[in-house]
This record gives sequence, C-alpha cells and structure tokens, in this order.
Amino acid sequence: MSSGGSAHSSRDIRGDERSHSGGNRGGAPRVVTVGETMALMRTSVNGSLAHLPTVDVALGGAESNLAIGLCRLGVPSAWVSRVGDDPLGTRVVREIRGEGVDVHCAIDPQRPTGLMVKSRPTAATTRVDYYRSGSAASALAPMDLPDGLIENAELLHVSGLTSLLSPDAHLTVVTAVKRAVAAGVKVSLDVNFRSRLGTRERLATLLGDVLEHVDVLFGGPEELSILAPDAEEAVPRTLLHALARKGREAVVKLGPDGAAALTDGQLHEAPGHVVDVVDTVGAGDAFVAGYLSARLDGLAVPQRLARANACGALACTTPGDWEGAPRLRELDALLSGRGGDPVSR
Repeated sequence: MSSGGSAHSSRDIRGDERSHSGGNRGGAPRVVTVGETMALMRTSVNGSLAHLPTVDVALGGAESNLAIGLCRLGVPSAWVSRVGDDPLGTRVVREIRGEGVDVHCAIDPQRPTGLMVKSRPTAATTRVDYYRSGSAASALAPMDLPDGLIENAELLHVSGLTSLLSPDAHLTVVTAVKRAVAAGVKVSLDVNFRSRLGTRERLATLLGDVLEHVDVLFGGPEELSILAPDAEEAVPRTLLHALARKGREAVVKLGPDGAAALTDGQLHEAPGHVVDVVDTVGAGDAFVAGYLSARLDGLAVPQRLARANACGALACTTPGDWEGAPRLRELDALLSGRGGDPVSR
C-alpha cells in the first residue's frame, strides 16, 4: 500500500463512495478525533474463555470512547475511521452515531472490522486480546480526512494507538496534525501505549513526528516516560517538567491517586475518588474527555482536573469501554457529594 492510502474504493454504510454518516445532535463538531474502533466481545461473568459458553457483543476504541464522552458532556464531536463491510462494522457505526457523534467512517470492502475480546479470568484480573492485524482501520489514509472538518473544529485529538496501526495510519495522524496547525486548531495527544502493537522505542519515534505541535499532552507515568526517557518515571512531577513547554499543558493520569498537570510553569494536583470498581477499561478515555470538555468550557486547570478525575472514576463503575461515560448531571452529583444514595426514587 502506498503512503497516500489504499488503492481500492470505500463506501459508507448507505453505499456512497465517500464516507460520512451524520448524527451530531449538538451542532458543528468542536473536537475531531481519528482512530480505530473495534467490535468487542466481552464476558459477563468471571472465568476463562476456554470454558465460558457465551459472550456479549459491544464495541470499544479510545478515540470513539473520547468522542462519546465529550458529546455526553455537551461538546459536539466528530470521529474519523474505517470499518469493514460486515455486520460488526455496521454495529460500530450505528452505536457511535446513536450517541450523537458526527461519524465519518469509510466502509472497506476488502478488510474486516477489528475485534477485541475482553474477559475476567478472576474477579481481580482483566484480559484483553486484540484481533486487529489487517483490519479496515489499519488502512486509514489521509484521504479519509474530510475536507474542512479539522479546520472548522477547535481541537484535534489523536493518540499513539493510531500511529502504531500501520505506516498509512501514522501518516494520517501526521497529516491531521499538520492541517490543524495550519488552521490554528489546538492539538491534543494521549500517548495510549499498547505493547502488543509495537515497542516503546517505535512509539517514541512516531510521536516525535507530531510532539512539537501538541498543545495538551496526556499519559500515565509509564506512557509519558516514553517521550521523556531521561526523566525519572516514578516521579510524575519530573515527567511533567520534562514534557511541558510554553503554551503546552502536560497532564499525568494517576488512576485512583488522581492526576496532576503542569502548565505555564505551575503544577496543579487533584485527588482521585473512591468508587466501587467494576471495569477500568475506558477510564482513561473518560478522564481525557472530562479534561478537554472543561478546557473548552473555559474552566481553570484545577477544575479541569477535578472533572477529569470524576469522569474517570464514574467510568469505572459500569461494564464496558464507554457506557459509563458520565453526563454533566452525574458529575455534579459526585462532585457535590449528592451521589451517596444508590437508589433513584
């Protein structure tokens, strides 16, 4: 495949030669994100897939998780991707559109929709297996980026996941970032390292192509250390100081310990929340959605961190990658202390 994209044609779910399926109920997209969403097979009970008789069908992907989370928080968002010409691809597009996301998704007649299988071998462990090699989204190409979509947004969000899918997918990320910069659109990056897709060294090289243009940077300590190998990983403050620059916000996600952000030389820290954890997958995407929504709402950094931590915590209380992404009223209940009674009357 050439770096300019796949040679075959693509269509959308309705059979058109281009790929757009609108669904945004909140107006023109303020945020655009690009990346793969997979069909998700997940177990509803604990145990090995070698023995369990049934699985549930859902979907999951970091970028669509983010877009859904933003829409639920009142920020119109768009998602750009590719899926296969198969029932799972149809389901992916339908579900994401149904959440109000503006969907721009090419339907690839030659490649399948990627698949993720999530199980809980024990009550304390989660196993995630990916079947995404040669998937439709691995053929993402710059031609899949609609004209004017990025230029008319306020923020472009990308992640390391997409760059690791394939050379063409990485070129799509680089092209999207260049278009955003040329149009004066802010760029957000979540490192989102997945060891099954590539090495830390490979990701560092790829993200080096866009890092200088990033205005808001997210990652856990291990992820941020990929971009700052000389910093001490165990000290989040050191990582933030190594990666922050004038005009850039560097944010470290610390899970139950909360989060910290460094911007304009000032360090901000916020504690996490104690919740009954059901499923942690997708919590990081909910965190980023909370932070970016607060940023777009004009809130100060401490309030951005508070909203992000609350979003991440609430996402952990529900099974699924995005189903627990909260709405503003649910956030208000948690942040105000009114969420103590689990029964709605």
